[in-house]
Amino acid sequence: MTFRDDLDRAADWADAYLQRVAELPVAPRVSPGEVRATLPDAPPEQGESFEAMLRDFDELIVPRLTHWNHPRFFAWFANTGSEPGVLAELLIATLNVNAFTWLSSPAATELEVTVMDWLAQLLGLPRGWHGHIEDTASTATIAALAAARTKRPGGVVVASEQANFSVEKAARLVGLPYRKVPVDADFRMLPDFDLDGVTAVVATVGTTATTSVDPIPEIARRCAAAGVWLHVDAAYAGSAAVCPEFRWCLDGVERADSVVVNPHKWLFTPVDCSALWTRRPEAFHEAFAYVPDYLAATSEAIDIKDYGPALGRRFRALKLWFVLRWYGAEGLRALIREHVRLAELFASLIDAEPGWEVVAPHPFSTVCFRHVERDNDEIARAATATGEVFVATTKLRGDTIIRLAIGNERTTEADILRAWEVLRRSVR
Repeated sequence: MTFRDDLDRAADWADAYLQRVAELPVAPRVSPGEVRATLPDAPPEQGESFEAMLRDFDELIVPRLTHWNHPRFFAWFANTGSEPGVLAELLIATLNVNAFTWLSSPAATELEVTVMDWLAQLLGLPRGWHGHIEDTASTATIAALAAARTKRPGGVVVASEQANFSVEKAARLVGLPYRKVPVDADFRMLPDFDLDGVTAVVATVGTTATTSVDPIPEIARRCAAAGVWLHVDAAYAGSAAVCPEFRWCLDGVERADSVVVNPHKWLFTPVDCSALWTRRPEAFHEAFAYVPDYLAATSEAIDIKDYGPALGRRFRALKLWFVLRWYGAEGLRALIREHVRLAELFASLIDAEPGWEVVAPHPFSTVCFRHVERDNDEIARAATATGEVFVATTKLRGDTIIRLAIGNERTTEADILRAWEVLRRSVR
């Protein structure tokens, strides 16, 4: 068998998977250690064929996966391994470049600069800011706080009590204390917190639990007056700003020092791809730049390794380039709008059903809801156990609530209606 034969097998498998994924159980029924027990205890002594590996992958691994690319995966933040993204990943692995300096891969570096400028235009962000791609928003936040530390070392990192836990983790990793700020009735950060001794504030556009949007303009004004770094975590909801009617969510971000948006959440780019911009690239450079003898810098070129923690860097810009060209601005807007419509439809179903209630505003594509009498953890577990949907819970003011997050390009109205029926059956 040749490499081309194996490519054909892999392509056939990928095409068939995307055609049938909607009929697979979203989450498997497995116990810890079950997958490990199906695998050999030691590596093979002799090489094996791709055909054999693909067979074992299909029989042993795939049935025991949680299928994030399923149209009824509604937990956390749904995402999409889109067709252009899948194709780009094949080319990325084939090229296997490492884009840490301009010289290490000139086209990869300059394409990254270009697609970050394209994406900034689509989102209405300032052009001319430094932008590069990190793996996830967790890493982007670490980079931003490390940059902030160069300006005001030793101070506190402040964020909403609704901020993602990765913010506190990032503060720990850069050696800064962390303080949570309370929220208002709509789960938005109260902006009148004390800024004395603060190094950085992290405000959120689309919090993990409720997708609330912190009052960025007021927070930005206060941070600028106090000389405090403002990082905006728009990992989820920032993508909505491709639509003019949702661009309000990024109001005030032009005054922030750094901002992150994850195309791998709601812009149909496979994991991982996190877009980080800053108007203070010199602070990132001070935090991360180092030029060893074996990595000479190139005059008049940018070496992206000098603006983040990673040295080895995948060619992530290629898949973002493919996605932006495949869909175009019109296609991206149409998908975002459809997901928001589906969320509004689901919320209307909740509102119309006695015993259920929507518990938080839903400006984007995520709905937080609960049954007012039953155990919502049990409802979510029972619904997920059917294999027809995957939903997750969180707590708001001590109450367990269920979240339904829409973000897969293949999700249809029929999927929403099916999910609602499964949830109603799970109560009964």
